[in-house]
Amino acid sequence: MNDSSFETALAHVREHAPYRPEIAIVLGSGLGGYTDSLQAQATLSTAAIPAYPRSTVEGHKGELVFCTIGRKRLLAFRGRVHFYESGNVQALLFPIRVAAALGAQTMIITNAAGGVNRTFVPGDLMLITDHLDLTGEAVPAAGPGSTRAGVYDAGLVRATELVADQIGVRVVRGVYAGVKGPSYESAAEIEMIHRIGGDAVGMSTVLEASLAASLGIRVLGISCITNKATGTSSARLNHEEVTVVANQVREQFARLLTKVIESL
Repeated sequence: MNDSSFETALAHVREHAPYRPEIAIVLGSGLGGYTDSLQAQATLSTAAIPAYPRSTVEGHKGELVFCTIGRKRLLAFRGRVHFYESGNVQALLFPIRVAAALGAQTMIITNAAGGVNRTFVPGDLMLITDHLDLTGEAVPAAGPGSTRAGVYDAGLVRATELVADQIGVRVVRGVYAGVKGPSYESAAEIEMIHRIGGDAVGMSTVLEASLAASLGIRVLGISCITNKATGTSSARLNHEEVTVVANQVREQFARLLTKVIESL
């Protein structure tokens, strides 16, 4: 995916965008319904945007939704492209580049993740304080020798904890381990992730967050813990479980997101 393709897609989005967004939100598996309760100013199907990568995973609708909360101007990405769908890093980073080009200064990246930390239970919302990038892929825009320290904004994490306490939503802190997928990890791999400091594991976010931070965007990462990871439970993992649990916590997740956005 070259710069010409990106500029073509960006021109189309700009033509239909009703405003320059302040905040961008990437909505992960089962969480795309968040925008249903918001006042949409414009909705663009990714299928109608020239050269825009297509998502093929259940629970990832493929829309750009321009919506508002109070005076906050948002751009929500309903669905994301995962590395395992295309094998192309630029494809999964496409939305981040679009949000940055449109002027977003804050990005909230959400995902569904397996709980590696034994104290986590399905339905917990984990605020990402740092990540383990186990993809083996580089973020092109970051450049050689660049640092990835401080990818997740500590101020946003603290602000989210304060809001969560005020509205009675349980949140936990943790380190997110990002892998390529698409298969779930073995028990031995989960034990390795646990030993090197991972609290949750998923197949997204680390490259997206790294790029956003390298472009000067403040990043807040939130993982919905949808299941206990392999080896920490006797249950057999499947994608249906991921979407079911995400749907179950959708209301409290939506309340938290809305209040956090209002506080920014």
